[in-house]
Amino acid sequence: MFDIVTIGSATMDVFVECDDANIVSVRKKDRNTEFMSYPYGAKLEITDFDSQVGGGGVNTAANFSNLGFKTSAIFKVGDDLYSKGIFKFFESTNVNLSSVIQNANVSTGFSIILTSFEGDRTVLAHRGANSLISESEIDFEAIRRANLLYIAPLNGESNKVLDHIVKFAKENDTYVCFNAGTTGIKRGFEYLKGILEYAQIVVMNKEEASMATGIQLRSDTKDVKYSDKLVHPDLKEMFKTLKVSDYQVIVITDGRRGAYAYDGKSYYFCSSFDGPVASTLGAGDAFASTFCGALVRYNGDICKSLIAGSINSAGVVSKFGATNGLLTFSEIEETMSKNADYACQIEPV
Repeated sequence: MFDIVTIGSATMDVFVECDDANIVSVRKKDRNTEFMSYPYGAKLEITDFDSQVGGGGVNTAANFSNLGFKTSAIFKVGDDLYSKGIFKFFESTNVNLSSVIQNANVSTGFSIILTSFEGDRTVLAHRGANSLISESEIDFEAIRRANLLYIAPLNGESNKVLDHIVKFAKENDTYVCFNAGTTGIKRGFEYLKGILEYAQIVVMNKEEASMATGIQLRSDTKDVKYSDKLVHPDLKEMFKTLKVSDYQVIVITDGRRGAYAYDGKSYYFCSSFDGPVASTLGAGDAFASTFCGALVRYNGDICKSLIAGSINSAGVVSKFGATNGLLTFSEIEETMSKNADYACQIEPV
C-alpha cells in the first residue's frame, strides 16, 4: 500500500551557464517574446556546468518522499549510463522503484538546460524512453493500492495511456492529481475533458490553460485595468471551463507572479515566495506536487496548500537541479511561522 504513486518522465539533465548568453526581447502589437541568444558561429566558454536527474516523474516522486509520503514511481528508462545515474539518485530516497519500466532497446531521456543570468532557462530535450510508455508496461496493481495517483506530463506515445490510468484510478477509488502537459492539451478540449472528469486536482500553467480553453487574457486598456483585479476575468472563464466536476480543485500557475486556485465557491491567489533564483527548472513540479500533498496534510485547506507549494518551489529555484532545494513539511511550516504576513487572498464567487 502506497500513499502516492507518481507517473511521468525521467531524465538526466545537464545544466550549462554561459555569461555570453543574451536575452533578446521581440515585441509585436499583441505580445512580447523573449529569446536566449549566443553569438552565431562563436566558441564560448562555459561559466558553470552541472548534471542532475530530472523529469516530472522523478522530481515529484522525490518531493513526495521528502515530504514524508510512502511513494512509488512509474517511469521508463533505457539500460545506459543515464539510467544508472537515475537509479543511483534514488538510493538516497525512500521511493519504491519496483514499478519502473526498463528497456535496453531505448535510450533514457536526456536534456541540456541553458540557464540565463536571470535564472530562467531554455531546455533542449531528448524524450527517449519517456515518450514510449505503453499500457501493458504499467503496474496497475500499484495504482490500485495507492491513495493518490499523481500524473506528471506525459509526452508522445506515452500520452495515450492517460485515458486508461485515470479511468482505472477512478474505478478503484484512487484520487488523481493531474498536472496537464501540452501533448494532451493539443489533442483538443473534448479529449482533455474526458481526463479532467476523473481528476480531483488539476494543475496547469497559465499558457497551458489558455491553450486548453482557447481563452486569451486581455491586456489593460485606457478604460479597463485588468491588472488591478485579484483575478483577471478571463482567468475566471478559464477556471469555469476547466472545472468539469463539482468535486474538483483547479490550479493555474503564473510563473513569478504566483498561483491561483478555484473550487467552485471561491477564487484563491498566492504570490510567489521571495528568494534567490539559481534556476527555475523543477519549480512547477515542486509546486504542483507539494500542493497536492499539502491538501492531504491540511485537510483540504487550499490557501495553506498554495502557500506550502510556493515556499517549496522557492526552495527549489534557489539551487541548481530540480530536487536539490526540496524542503520537508517541517521546514515549510517553519518558514510559514517566520513569515506570518505571507498569506493567500480569497475572492468569493
